[in-house]
Amino acid sequence: MSFEGDLLAHLPQLRRYARALTGDRAWADDLVQDATERALNRAKSFHAGTNLRAWLFTIMRNLYIDQLRGRRDIAVDDETAPWRQMAAPRGEVDGLVLRDVQRALYCLPVEQREVMLLVCVEEMSYQEASVVLNVPTGTVMSRLSRAREHMRVLLGEEPGRSKASPTSSLKVVSRS
Repeated sequence: MSFEGDLLAHLPQLRRYARALTGDRAWADDLVQDATERALNRAKSFHAGTNLRAWLFTIMRNLYIDQLRGRRDIAVDDETAPWRQMAAPRGEVDGLVLRDVQRALYCLPVEQREVMLLVCVEEMSYQEASVVLNVPTGTVMSRLSRAREHMRVLLGEEPGRSKASPTSSLKVVSRS
C-alpha cells in the first residue's frame, strides 16, 4: 500500500482514540483532521519500515496537548467536563455499566488514562505505547498497573481482586 492508503487504514483507530481523549465528537473529528493533515504534510519525515500507527498517534497526542494549552477554559480533570455528562451509546453494552466505566476512566489521572486507552482500547504493545507517550516501557507498565487498580477502586471492586467485572475487558495482554 501507499503511505496515504496506510494512513487511511488507521483513521478509525485515530478517531476512536481522539474521541476517548477529548470526550467530544466535534473536537475529536477536528483533531483527527489536523493530525491527518500534519501527517500528510510531513510524510517525508516518516521512515518507511517503522511503526506508522505509533507515529500517527504521537502526532495526534501532541496536537491534543497543544490544543489543551490553547483551551484554557477546559481542564481535562474538571468536574464540569463534557464527558462527565455524556450518555452511553445504546445497544453496545449495558448503558449503565458503560457509563460507569467511562466516568471511572475520566477520573483517572491523565497519564494513567492515556496509557489505559492506548494499551487496553487501542491494543498497542507496551513498546508502541512507550513510543507514543515518549516514556520508557517500564513507565507504561507501571502506569497501566496503577490505572487498572484505580479503575477497580472507582468501580467498587476490591483492589487486586481479579474477577469477571466491567474492567475485565480492560485487561488486554500486550503483544510484543
